[in-house]
Amino acid sequence: MTLDRRSLIGVGLGLGAVATAARATESGPAPRAASAVSLDLAPDDNRDQTAALQAAIDTAAEKDIPLVLPPGKFIVSDLRLRAGTRLIGTARTTTLVFAGGAAFVTADKTDGLVLDGISLDGAYKAFDVSRGDGLINLSRCKNVHLADLDIRNSFGIGLSLVECGGCIKGISISNALDAGLKSLDSHGLDITGNIVTDCGNNGILVWRSRAEEDGTIVSSNRISKIRNAAGGTGEYGNGINVFRAGSVLVTGNRIFDCVYTAVRGNAASNIQIIANSCERLGEVALYAEFGFEGALIANNLVDAAATGISVTNFNEGGRLAVIQGNLIRNLFRREHEKDDKRGEGIGVEADAVVIGNTIENAPTVGIQIGWGTFMRDVSATGNVIRRARVGISVTGAPEAGKCLIANNLISNAKDGAIREMQFGKMVGPDLVREPGANQRIQLSGNVAV
Repeated sequence: MTLDRRSLIGVGLGLGAVATAARATESGPAPRAASAVSLDLAPDDNRDQTAALQAAIDTAAEKDIPLVLPPGKFIVSDLRLRAGTRLIGTARTTTLVFAGGAAFVTADKTDGLVLDGISLDGAYKAFDVSRGDGLINLSRCKNVHLADLDIRNSFGIGLSLVECGGCIKGISISNALDAGLKSLDSHGLDITGNIVTDCGNNGILVWRSRAEEDGTIVSSNRISKIRNAAGGTGEYGNGINVFRAGSVLVTGNRIFDCVYTAVRGNAASNIQIIANSCERLGEVALYAEFGFEGALIANNLVDAAATGISVTNFNEGGRLAVIQGNLIRNLFRREHEKDDKRGEGIGVEADAVVIGNTIENAPTVGIQIGWGTFMRDVSATGNVIRRARVGISVTGAPEAGKCLIANNLISNAKDGAIREMQFGKMVGPDLVREPGANQRIQLSGNVAV
């Protein structure tokens, strides 16, 4: 946005408001003055200034001109952004502080909404979730543009969007007691280049009310220090969680220090998880689970997780994946767990290709193929697995489908390069050295050193 070429309302430092307007083209005549708007706003005043700021927002929106706020702190509550609102702060030195009440900032059917250069402090004050589950709530807004915002100290979610489209770029969200950012039923949303940190339950949520195409792009964000305050077994504690949303692209993100997962796709068909850097995850780093069809997981780096990549739940319809070119290292087991101990590089079940991955330091298994009867049409070729307890394990259930294990290099696998497995327990000989009679498992060109 080039503000010097657009109409503006400026709110003065305790001097009321001075409005200027320009309807000129780049080479057109000089701006002409617009009528002044009488306001009573003084930054750093401890009084509630909701009424004055709401009046300024309404007037600017009615005149279709941006409202520019000066540096300083404004205590406000239940601000409602109208159609035509373009609210501009001064390089995050303009701070709106929540005074408490039913809501902080909301917008509905506010197409073309712009928020830029503002800090928004929720002060951990409770709000009425029937008005929205976020400190900032946008609903049914097309072509929104949120940039250079600092959203912090939310009692719930930091930024919540319902049926919105547009661009969320270059904002910071921190210290939200629930999720940092939530998008529900979006329309062409880009979430790019943001920082999300110190959140109670999740980092970025891309959800839909039912399983269908979504198309959100989540790229180049930095997400860290995500807890799971609400507990559970994976619903919370994720850097990025995609639920029922199809055709979502998650790429180029830096995600670390999450209690559970870096990227979790749940019933998210045609998800692409590409070129993300993921470190120090408490459970599975990259997940495609439950009723999905289609997952492309490629060129990611995972360092320190209980499992690197899991493509699972064939029993729930989870199928069809390519897992390619990932670097996965330093897996660990969660010995405090009764059953779910992990320590696996890649786990896969149905209709999948596992090709060209490098896995190092897997205390249970480098690549696990199938679970019980749940395995069909898996190809694992051209992978390098180093220092794993077992290089590759494949379910031995006679009812399971077929798999091809070919041209893999397996180095220093303490308990065998390729073994059959029964619900996590290794059985039988090392199939590289003593090929078995199981015709479901086809081996060729594997090297164990």
